[in-house]
Amino acid sequence: MDTLAYALPLIWAAILATAVTLYVILDGFGLGLGILFHFERRESQRDVIMNTIAPFWDGNQTWLVLGGGGLLAAFPKAYGLVMSGLYIPIIVMLLALVFRGVAFEFRWVAKPRQEFWDLAFSWGAVVATFAQGVVLGGLLQGLSTEGGHFAGGTFDWLTPFSLFCGISLLAGYALLGTTWLIYKTDGDLQEWARDSAKIALLAMLAAMAIVSLWTPYSVPRIAERWFMWPNFLIFAPVPLLSLYAAWRCWQGIENIGKDAEAFLSAVALFLLGFVGLLISNVPYLVPGALTAWESAAAPRSQLFMPVGTLIMLPIILGYTIFVYWTFRGKVRAGEGYH
Repeated sequence: MDTLAYALPLIWAAILATAVTLYVILDGFGLGLGILFHFERRESQRDVIMNTIAPFWDGNQTWLVLGGGGLLAAFPKAYGLVMSGLYIPIIVMLLALVFRGVAFEFRWVAKPRQEFWDLAFSWGAVVATFAQGVVLGGLLQGLSTEGGHFAGGTFDWLTPFSLFCGISLLAGYALLGTTWLIYKTDGDLQEWARDSAKIALLAMLAAMAIVSLWTPYSVPRIAERWFMWPNFLIFAPVPLLSLYAAWRCWQGIENIGKDAEAFLSAVALFLLGFVGLLISNVPYLVPGALTAWESAAAPRSQLFMPVGTLIMLPIILGYTIFVYWTFRGKVRAGEGYH
């Protein structure tokens, strides 16, 4: 394998990992607000909840498009395998995201008869989040392959493990959503968010612990990666840092004046979760089935595509930072994007 054929898949894998991470973090708190939406019955507070993400939510989908489109262009074999094995939960996720997006805009013009769109916004977020967790669980437990092609059944993804991953992600996004509200609001809504964040944090920690034990128990390859000596010692900082991030998140939830700390610590928990997934599955792009090099497109194709990506990626990142900076600060009743 020449240097180009070795390096280009790594570059593209890093680009896709960045896109997926940014999508999960940035749209995660938006979906989390949708999950929480049903539990806040006051109309004025629901308006505030939606206005905290109104300037941002649609731009967050950019990272999902980059992740999916980049996977198709740079790793077509992996794309074909993933879509074949997980077609149903992926389509359900995309339809739910569309429904949530439509509900977000229609809710404002339907007032004062917006109850249907409130439900659509909330349940669209719940279904999309659950489906994303199921996709993750389906990938982690492995896809049946033969000669690099999918050889399983239509519902192979439907297992207790994948369903539990879906429930776990609901808790994780709820934590991002509640801590985002702590950061962006004040008064009664912030107090409600603090109480809800404590429940979400405990639920997420329990879910992370169960998944962290269930995965190596089910997948020997992952058990060997984490628990063989000296790997156990080398990777020990990841769970220890996760516990520290959880403690800092709890401190941010409890203490007024540390609003940003709660949200940033929740983000750190997710980032450490990504590090754990990376440790468990490198060098696989599709866990247990295809590595980045086995699924890569021709080097000529991968060499051409990064030119536009490397130009546009800083522009998109710069615009994202600009928008978040422009709409910084607290959002209160009667104020906001709409």
